[in-house]
Amino acid sequence: MKKVTIFFLLVFATTKTYAQDYQISFAGTGSSTTVDSVKVENLTQCTDTTLIGSDILYLTPTGIAESDLNIVKGNSLHIYPNPMTGNCSVDFEVRLRRSKTTLNLYDITGKRILQTQDLLSKGQHTYSLSGLSSGIYLLKIKSECEAYSYMAKIVSNNLSRLRRTEIKYIGITPSVDKQNTASNTTKTESAKSDKSLINMQYTTGDRLKITGKSGIYCTIFMLVPTQSQTVTFNFIDCTDADSNHYAVVQIGTQVWMAENLETTKYRDASSIPNVIDNTQWSNLTTGAYCHYNNDTNEGNIFGHLYNWYVVADSHNMCPVGWHVPADSEWTILTDCLGGEVVAGGKLKENCTTFWQSPNTGATNESGFSALPGGYCCDSNGSFLDRGHYGYWWASTEYCGAYASRVLYYNYADAYRYGNYERCGFSIRCVKD
Repeated sequence: MKKVTIFFLLVFATTKTYAQDYQISFAGTGSSTTVDSVKVENLTQCTDTTLIGSDILYLTPTGIAESDLNIVKGNSLHIYPNPMTGNCSVDFEVRLRRSKTTLNLYDITGKRILQTQDLLSKGQHTYSLSGLSSGIYLLKIKSECEAYSYMAKIVSNNLSRLRRTEIKYIGITPSVDKQNTASNTTKTESAKSDKSLINMQYTTGDRLKITGKSGIYCTIFMLVPTQSQTVTFNFIDCTDADSNHYAVVQIGTQVWMAENLETTKYRDASSIPNVIDNTQWSNLTTGAYCHYNNDTNEGNIFGHLYNWYVVADSHNMCPVGWHVPADSEWTILTDCLGGEVVAGGKLKENCTTFWQSPNTGATNESGFSALPGGYCCDSNGSFLDRGHYGYWWASTEYCGAYASRVLYYNYADAYRYGNYERCGFSIRCVKD
């Protein structure tokens, strides 16, 4: 027992605690109840991973690798799911014709809490383990004379009422060699569970931007995990007259587009002219759009730049059920994020190279993901400030001019300005 305790402590010597381990599953509501895919971005560490909707995100403390969940001497032990909630399956290979095999389970102190011994024939054998309280355990499997042995960590996140802890023998899938064993193991695992556990490094307090997709719908959910949970995406239609589908995010009581508008049509399908001549742009008195530097690749990244006449046009360029925010609605947003002095940082994308350094205060904790698309100058149609500043229209006036919000690369503020109607700014729509 002393040797087991010492080894167990060495195995976990580099970890702080598994209190930071969380399982995040996903569901949908609103316009769709299914989830096709999920992108998870750790905005604190600037890492990301992509899952299918039925997968479970397993957040492990930074410094613990996914392989740490199965410390195996040999290559034919599989524990799934791991972490477990109610029960898990233990599959391993017996390599002898007949072998007395012992399974021992230890808690984090090294105390043995379970033991079972069976005479097993050659093949892949399955046991069921259940009733473990929340914690970390070490499973050791060995044959007599130690012809083969396995060890693995098991993490239990069981928060429900506990049953008696037990391990039961389920059965055998005969195997002839390692290749067949691997094949049979895969089939067994697939038959028992259609969910995969996707590991992601995580430190307590890290902020996650979680983007769920279902068909044409895309919703962002912001999360600083404190427990295992199910993230439910509220899928909302946000489709413009060009059939562009936009990601959306709820910030406080409002639901916003999480990317800039790219439509070339009003809601009634009438065209918004693309004006590329500088002189013509500076003399406009009707709606128009352009791409920064008249480069469509810029438009694909930062969205289109629109003059204020597009905003004022009664045909409406926002998707059905959405509108250009009034100045007061922008104020609701910035107030929700702590006021104009700090709101800009909470709106700005922080894990890309789009914003010039130092990108002051940027955390993107709102999920708004503002990018520095620059603007088209009203007086001569030239382009300025891409990478440094982002400008967005409001639908109402401020100080005798047309209201807008400006975010800067070197300030955390969200500035409120009145600007000229011929300026070309980005547009974000807010839900009615």
